[in-house]
Amino acid sequence: MAEILKYLVDTDTQIFLDVNACHNAFWDVFMPLYSSKFVWAFFYLSLLYLIARNYTWKVTLLWLFATIVVITICDQVTASLIRPWVARLRPSNLQNPISDVVHVVNGYRGGNYSFPSAHAANSWGLAIFITMLFRNRWLSLSIIAWALLTCYSRMYLGVHYFGDLLIGMLIGCLGACLVYLILTRFTDIKKPEKIEQAYVPIVALVATVVVFLVISAYKCFWP
Repeated sequence: MAEILKYLVDTDTQIFLDVNACHNAFWDVFMPLYSSKFVWAFFYLSLLYLIARNYTWKVTLLWLFATIVVITICDQVTASLIRPWVARLRPSNLQNPISDVVHVVNGYRGGNYSFPSAHAANSWGLAIFITMLFRNRWLSLSIIAWALLTCYSRMYLGVHYFGDLLIGMLIGCLGACLVYLILTRFTDIKKPEKIEQAYVPIVALVATVVVFLVISAYKCFWP
């Protein structure tokens, strides 16, 4: 068992180092922007608009509350429950033996511990919840791509191993499914026959990423 655990940890570390080693000045600007929380406010508001557009105000409030519950569960399970217990040092933590070879952007090293990733849990919790709520192909693909790149950005920035992100993703998926199943089991809410303006969050997401790209290009090529 000890040998298996060592193999998994070594493999996890190597995957992280391979991803983290691929960096340049452009992405050193883009990834911190993408990994930030509050810069996605426009995107989050567009999701709220989509819910309000397709459901009554009472159901909208219920889904909004459910979304908050999903994020809260994901965040607390990862950051407050599991992380202090496992106490796995972040790759970028100066006390970690590999910290000398970790690419760190703008001196950002995060907190002390990394397992599991709250960013991964929260983004995947939201992505899966919205996917189940609307079951729209392009919206689902867009928000899942957003969650995947969020996970990648955490390795790029040197603050999470791949395993941190994988377990965080699973926690997010389970949290979203649990809340969704409970609500649909004990309420009679039905999905609209036709989803109106599902393109709005997609446009908001793409527009936000384009802004990040422009800012990154400007800072990289026109300092």
